[in-house]
Amino acid sequence: MEAPARTIHFEDAALVGQIQAGDVQAYAHLVSKYQDKVFNTCWRICGNLDDAADITQDAFLKALESIGSFRGASSFYTWLFRIAVNLALSHRRKAARIRCETLDGPDESYMLSAWNQKGRTADDPTARTDDAEVRAHVAEALRTLDEQHRAAIVLRDIEGFDYDQIAEILNVPKGTVKSRIARGRQALREALGPYADADG
Repeated sequence: MEAPARTIHFEDAALVGQIQAGDVQAYAHLVSKYQDKVFNTCWRICGNLDDAADITQDAFLKALESIGSFRGASSFYTWLFRIAVNLALSHRRKAARIRCETLDGPDESYMLSAWNQKGRTADDPTARTDDAEVRAHVAEALRTLDEQHRAAIVLRDIEGFDYDQIAEILNVPKGTVKSRIARGRQALREALGPYADADG
């Protein structure tokens, strides 16, 4: 499991090196590689499609502007997500009101997390309909979480970051990440009610 991560890190580092050497065109590869994931994370945090698109663009622009100071202490992947999450959280704090939009369009492949996906298989003929319904309720439940717990849940259960990466992205201790995820999951279970228990 470690080899793919090292390969990704190496490929990103090579691209970053090219960009820092003046080959700005190489940045397009990083944008193409991560734009969907960054957009999805911003979307889950801020709850609005248009705002998420703007935040995603701002995150990539800010990363490009700052890439000269990037020294590889962390992976480009986590560094980029730290920028994007900070922008999304800042936007959410500043927004007086956030328009509610359904979150079942662009991200049909998004994986439901373990707490609402236990025991499901792709061969289950009812899974597609049931998952669409559960996905809508999960999206609604996510909106009820405060920004700290919401960001931790999105990064862990939707984007699949490990605890160390999340701690780096959110700039908090690893123990705090674990606590936020545990409390966030519990709040989601309560918000989802019977949908959280449907899988047994």
